[in-house]
Amino acid sequence: MNLQDRLSMVGHRIREACGRCGRSEEEIQIIAVTKYTTMKTVEQVLSSGIGHVGESRTKEAQSKYETFHPLGTWHFIGHLQTNKVKDIVGKFEYIHSLDRLSLMKEIEKKAADLNAVVNCFIQVNVSGEKSKQGLSPEALFSFAQEVSRMKQIRVVGLMTMAPYELDAEATRPVFRELRRLRDELNAKDIFSYPVQHLSMGMSNDFEIAIEEGATWLRLGSVLVGEEPIQRRDA
Repeated sequence: MNLQDRLSMVGHRIREACGRCGRSEEEIQIIAVTKYTTMKTVEQVLSSGIGHVGESRTKEAQSKYETFHPLGTWHFIGHLQTNKVKDIVGKFEYIHSLDRLSLMKEIEKKAADLNAVVNCFIQVNVSGEKSKQGLSPEALFSFAQEVSRMKQIRVVGLMTMAPYELDAEATRPVFRELRRLRDELNAKDIFSYPVQHLSMGMSNDFEIAIEEGATWLRLGSVLVGEEPIQRRDA
């Protein structure tokens, strides 16, 4: 399938999932994950009407941003090293991986230099997998208290990655727990505004994520396809 065919198929699956849980598809935003793809694919994605793109490697993210940034809204969705914050803040409108105090302080410092406010998702490792980044659920609320004191960071939601499962239904408890944590966070009134969003759901499990309250889906292969290009860490 080409990009338009995949986009149509994904849209149909989103509508079906929303129908099953009584949600409106307007509540769901798609982030096209363009890591490991060529510049040509990024151009095609942005030309297709998809307005949000996600990158997780700073080197590749910078080059793609410099080429295409007027055409879309940019999300940094991967683990962000503190020494790379300067390359992301002021360019990417959203950071989905706020998960430690050192990163919080560096984002705050760089954003203050630019007189900017950065939209951040706090990343929570709900599954507890050692291979995944993020705060433990138990650490979320004390961390949120620290973030609430920052003037240049606005927490717009929580983010998690579920384990890869052959049966996507097995991911449901992870997504359900992130929604519960979001609701508890709001009930505690830690922030002076509601934390609205849930960044959860990828190519293998996005329909389950929708049923459990996802508002931002991070879709790679199911949407943009797979390309046999060399993978490089930044």
